[in-house]
Formats: sequence, structure tokens, C-alpha cells
Amino acid sequence: MPAALQNDQFLRACLRQPTDHTPLWLMRQAGRYLPEYNATRARAGSFMGLATNPAYATEVTLQPLERYALDAAILFSDILTVPDAMGLGLSFAQGEGPRFAKPVRDEAAVNALAVPDMDKLRYVFDAVTSIRKALNGRVPLIGFSGSPWTLACYMVEGAGSDDYRLVKSMLYARPDLMHRILAINADSVAAYLNAQIDAGAQAVMVFDSWGGVLADGAFQRFSLEYTRRVVAKLQRTKDGQRIPCIVFTKGGGLWLEEIAACGADVVGLDWTVNLGAARAKVGSRVALQGNLDPNVLFAPPEAVAREAIAVLDSFGPPQRADGSWDGHVFNLGHGISQFTPPEHVSALVEAVHSHSRRLRAAGK
Repeated sequence: MPAALQNDQFLRACLRQPTDHTPLWLMRQAGRYLPEYNATRARAGSFMGLATNPAYATEVTLQPLERYALDAAILFSDILTVPDAMGLGLSFAQGEGPRFAKPVRDEAAVNALAVPDMDKLRYVFDAVTSIRKALNGRVPLIGFSGSPWTLACYMVEGAGSDDYRLVKSMLYARPDLMHRILAINADSVAAYLNAQIDAGAQAVMVFDSWGGVLADGAFQRFSLEYTRRVVAKLQRTKDGQRIPCIVFTKGGGLWLEEIAACGADVVGLDWTVNLGAARAKVGSRVALQGNLDPNVLFAPPEAVAREAIAVLDSFGPPQRADGSWDGHVFNLGHGISQFTPPEHVSALVEAVHSHSRRLRAAGK
């Protein structure tokens, strides 16, 4: 049997239950801003050498928890493992982002796509099991995947993109091909996340990193509809415990209420959204996650604390006048920068925990 959770504040906030403080974790919290991560990555030889080795993945997942009093761990992996398992040939050149050897740009390539054999992703599930064991109940473990649309962007472009010209050209010229890619991606992502849950993930997150590049109308048809399809297929309980689902669309503030209706427990927000206004819009339908600008962490520690307090004050006391609770998980509005001074993260964690406790005390 897995060890009992010693800190369940993150899971409680996701489910809009009372918490002692506002729980905090950071997107990309195990990463290049930590010298210990860079040392482990050097031993592994490459990013994929790190991500495909369960022992290394476990080591780096736990590193930020040794430094900071974070309230959740997130699996160390990459959002592009699923298309890699489809045979597209993922690689990471030194100093560059991800690249696919076989991008999906014509009808033949689209027709050749299929939901991959999940055994090809065994290294991910082995890492989940290993991390969960190593955590020994300290905090919950979050599993994740890219959204169907975000995966499609990389699959068609073959790499990251500044203008999304190739993927948007396909979307407008051949929507039938784009819908086929997205349907396969949605079924693949759902199977992948369910396998992570079976391996021990206690919450899952869908990163719709590029949903915000779409036009209104296109977002609903080509991103949100397929995220909804993923969420509908997820197992939401395991061993009697609820498995929260988080959906994060960078640049998605315009569609907050529609995203909140997709079936997820938590909606992640970037830094362009006012948390208090977002809370008023979604009411008690979902918890909210976010949403400090990652660049705040380059300011001095006292400024970091001030901005963190402003985020918490914007959300307000989590307990409503009628005694019910609204969930807030503190996070950045996107991933932490590799250039972030590690000691500034210490100031952030301290400010979030101490000020959120003060908010609760004042609300009693």
C-alpha cells in the first residue's frame, strides 16, 4: 500500500475543500534554474536521457522539494512523449527546443497516425511509480500531458513555432485532416493520463500551451472540444480517492467560462487574468490555479513577496460567507524561467504560505 499523505492541501484545494494555507507548486519546478538539476542532467547526458530513465526522473522530481516547502510534486517528463511514441522521432538539440524527424504535413502522414501502444511509454509509468514511492506520502504527485491541440502544433510544425503557419494552414485548408489528428491525439492523451493514474499519479494536468494562439471559434472547435474529450475519458477515482484534473490554456482568459465547463476540477490561469474577477465568473464550479508572472521572480525577494501577496489578495479569502470554500492553488502563469535565482523562489514560498494563513485567520 502507498504511504498515507502527510500534506494533502493541494488535493483539497483542487476539490474546493478547506485548507490550512494556499497550496503552492510551480510549473517546471524541476528544471534548469536549479544547479542540482543541471548536475543530474549532465550525468544523464541529455534531456531525453534524463526523462527516459526512471531513476534520474525520480531524482530531479524530488530536488525542488528538498529546497522548498512545495505542496505537490509534478512528474518530470516532456509534453511530447505521446507523439514520440507514435513514431515521429523526437529529439532535443543542444540549446534548441524539441524537433520531430517526421512531421505530419500531408494526408498520407495523417492517415498513418494511430493511438500508440502505451508500452512504448513504460518509462513514464515506471517513473511515476518510482517517484510516488520515493515521495513516501510527503506531497501528492501530479501527472500530465500536452493537450491534443498543443501536440498537433508540434506534430505539424515539426518543432516550436513563432507564427504557427503550417498548423493553421492545415486547420483552415483541410479541417478534416486536423480533426483526424486531434481525435487520435485526444484518445492517446486520455489513455496516457489514465496509465499515469494507474501507476500512481494523484492528480493530472492537461497543458494547452498553444490554445491561446487560435481565433475565437477555432479555439472552441479545435482545442477545447478535444480537451473536453480527454477529460470525459479520464478515470476520476482510484482506490476510493478522487483524482483531480487541471486544464491550463495559456492565453485562454477570454474563454474562461467555457473552459470551466469542460469537466475539469481546476482551471489554470496565466498572469493576464484578474483572479478575483475570474473567481466571480466561475463561482463554485471549479477551483483556480495561478497566476504570478514568472518574470516577477527576477525582482528582489521583497518585491517577489509583495507581488505574491497581491495575487492572494486578488483571489481573496477562500472561505465564502456561507461557509463554503473556493479552491485556489498558487502557481506561476507559465513555467519558471531557467534564469530564475533559486533564493527568490524561497521568498515566494514563504510569502504564499504565511500570507494565506493570515487571510484565513482574518476571515474567521
